[in-house]
Amino acid sequence: MGSERRPGLDRATPESAAEPADSPDALTSSYDFNLPPEAIAQRPAPRRDSSRLLLVQAGGSAEGHVFSELPELLRPGDLLIRNDAKVLPARLRGRRGEGGAAEILLVREGGDAWLCLARPANRFKPGREFAFAGGELTARVLKGDGPGMVWLEFSLSGLPFREALEKYGRLPLPPYLARPGKLPTPEDNLRYQTHYARRPGAVAAPTAGLHFTAELDERLLGKGVRLAALTLNVGPGTFRPVKAGRLADHRMEAEWYEIPETTWREALRTREAGGRVVAVGTTSARALETAAGGGPRPALSGWTGLFIRPGYRFRLVDGLLTNFHLPKSTPVALVSALIGRERTLSLYAAAAAAGYRFYSYGDAMLAWRG
Repeated sequence: MGSERRPGLDRATPESAAEPADSPDALTSSYDFNLPPEAIAQRPAPRRDSSRLLLVQAGGSAEGHVFSELPELLRPGDLLIRNDAKVLPARLRGRRGEGGAAEILLVREGGDAWLCLARPANRFKPGREFAFAGGELTARVLKGDGPGMVWLEFSLSGLPFREALEKYGRLPLPPYLARPGKLPTPEDNLRYQTHYARRPGAVAAPTAGLHFTAELDERLLGKGVRLAALTLNVGPGTFRPVKAGRLADHRMEAEWYEIPETTWREALRTREAGGRVVAVGTTSARALETAAGGGPRPALSGWTGLFIRPGYRFRLVDGLLTNFHLPKSTPVALVSALIGRERTLSLYAAAAAAGYRFYSYGDAMLAWRG
């Protein structure tokens, strides 16, 4: 299949790859850029692998491709590591007696309770009870945990919790996807999950993986590219804009991750054999780098709040396959740590001008560490 060359993307500026590393204390405003609203994809591509793919070589050119060409852009012996987290139908609507409607987003399980984003927050006072799922689920507020966040203890009248959630919960789409009543469509229910999603627990999709298909996996394997999995339960904090004035003052919300021993060994063997480790998505990159920074014994599971930004030195990840992200976001800072801030912003501007689509349902970039 031939490459899809795009004006303004074939000629990179190699000198930008040699720029000095940006300060990790840089102003957040230096990661801002103009993104027209129409550049944010509202619907997925007709086929998962028909989205566009921008290939960014280490210190060299940037050129346009189609995602289905990915096997031809990798080498035998390369390893793709993907996040197999499955998005929970984590949005529930309910009522507090006669006190009006309420809505929660399940964020994290903790023992017999769930940390939830609650709206309207002022109704969720400790001790109050709410009914969800037509009364199948009731919940009592245990305590608050920051702005808009509460711990809820659920009790059931009939259905087990997970079964009730699957029956009554709704997929928590990002707020920038315009949907009547904020309700997911049947297309969203299918396409806002990776085809290899296995482990429920995320409240947002690891969107770089949305482009893969089972057929494409077979072609990758046939090329000699290996596939491996890890799990990071994506939380809402991963994609929130950074509000602190300086990057160094931003704190990532902790997310649970787990890397199978087989995946870790495969990554080390790949490096030893001269292959390249490609993180599929910023969540996979953060999990791998958290483990790699764990000292002599890698931390293969636990909570990570690792915020990768310019000044960070990658230990394991050679390449990143990721979507195009929003201004002043932590994923943009991570991409900038890999290829440089000026280069990232230049490529983003060129991509937007060339009609590339941004964010969850948007197009993808394969970038190699310079």
